[in-house]
Amino acid sequence: MTVEWKREDILFDSLYEADVWADSIGNEMYARLYDGYDTPDYKIAYSLAFRLAGMGEFIVRTESSMDRFKVWVDTF
Repeated sequence: MTVEWKREDILFDSLYEADVWADSIGNEMYARLYDGYDTPDYKIAYSLAFRLAGMGEFIVRTESSMDRFKVWVDTF
């Protein structure tokens, strides 16, 4: 499976801001605009993974490196 990534370099100061952002990203991933999200902000990745797992339609996968965090989905 080829993952269609959305990569952004935005950083937020608070978990609340990151969660609001992740909500919109989750909606875009649910609409299948892309399959994965790549960010330097662990708060966005954390919130996004939590929100996607709550949808129940995806297998949520995560990966981190020194300075990047990736969240992507597979379907059942």
